[in-house]
Amino acid sequence: MPRTQRFCPAGIPQHIVQRGNNRQVIFRGNSDQAFYTNLMKNYADEHGVLLHAWVLMDNHVHFLATPETDKSISLFMQAIGRRYVRYFNRRYDRTGSLWEGRFRSCLVDSENYLLTCQRYIEMNPVNAGMVNNPEDHWWSSYQCHGLGKTSELHQPHPLYLELDKNPRERLRQYRQLFARPMAENTKEIMRRTVNSGKILGSEGFKKEIAMKYGF
Repeated sequence: MPRTQRFCPAGIPQHIVQRGNNRQVIFRGNSDQAFYTNLMKNYADEHGVLLHAWVLMDNHVHFLATPETDKSISLFMQAIGRRYVRYFNRRYDRTGSLWEGRFRSCLVDSENYLLTCQRYIEMNPVNAGMVNNPEDHWWSSYQCHGLGKTSELHQPHPLYLELDKNPRERLRQYRQLFARPMAENTKEIMRRTVNSGKILGSEGFKKEIAMKYGF
């Protein structure tokens, strides 16, 4: 069966997931995650990727990012994946593949789904039972969006900034988005769209993408 064509048009946010092969652990300690985040920063700058949100889990990663060119996402993911595998294999005296094939991704309708997708990403550690609250997971953009910490990785999406002009009030309003659990059917939509490469958006957004790109 031929590979599904990678579709990452410039200027449209993408939800991206990359998993360890057979769901194996890809981060064994904080030094691994620190190395990976350094790669994220370097290669995002090099390939023109705006990182809006992220979370590093034990055996996979999530990003919400906007590419500046049609090739930005693929180049970013290839570069970070290859460099991290070399580091990980050398550090733990292993050989072979680390990743479960290619990364998965989907286009995100900013107007209707972007903050929901961002929230889904940052709630991953809670949903996985790793922590009780999103702020308890250090390797997540919730540290920026909900607590106001700064990071060289972070390129906040305009919709997040539009929550409020006052930074303190913006943080408060963002935290309020997490006050109620996300509906299970919403979580399933998030999982299904990124795993299948479908578009996460309204019917109008899907028609617009189809007319513009023939997707």
